[in-house]
Amino acid sequence: MAEPTAGTRPASNPDRSSVTGSAVGPCPGGFLRRLHQRALPTSTQKLIGLLALLTSGGILLSLTCALTLVFLGPAVLLTSPIWVPPVAIAFLVTSVAVPACAFAAAGVAGAAWVYRYAKGWRPAGCDRVDYARSRIAETASHVKHRAREYGGYKKSSTKDAAPGA
Repeated sequence: MAEPTAGTRPASNPDRSSVTGSAVGPCPGGFLRRLHQRALPTSTQKLIGLLALLTSGGILLSLTCALTLVFLGPAVLLTSPIWVPPVAIAFLVTSVAVPACAFAAAGVAGAAWVYRYAKGWRPAGCDRVDYARSRIAETASHVKHRAREYGGYKKSSTKDAAPGA
């Protein structure tokens, strides 16, 4: 068999056609196809790869943080008189404004509920309020009855605190 000269292709090898998928010659994706045809990694190999990835990622992250502190630390220290007061003021304003808005919203919601309850529109939870009111009135009348029964209750000319009880 003659040696191929420069610029010519060698004769096709029948043994290579099964690997590369081409009877003419090696195809450009032959290497990748051979890699793909290998056995898939097992779960242990995947776990070891994940641990290696996490370890190297953690090392790189800590190095990045250390280098950032080394190079930006002096700049932060030198410029702190400029940015610390506005940041402190913004923090204080936010820590006062956010709860104030939350309390205002809760107050408006409560006032709206009381308005609907007073108008008789039966807002959510009004049955619990009615039940609590009836229990309080029932307990007051029971206490009043017991006090009369034992004689420790004097009827005075003042009106009852809970009329109808």
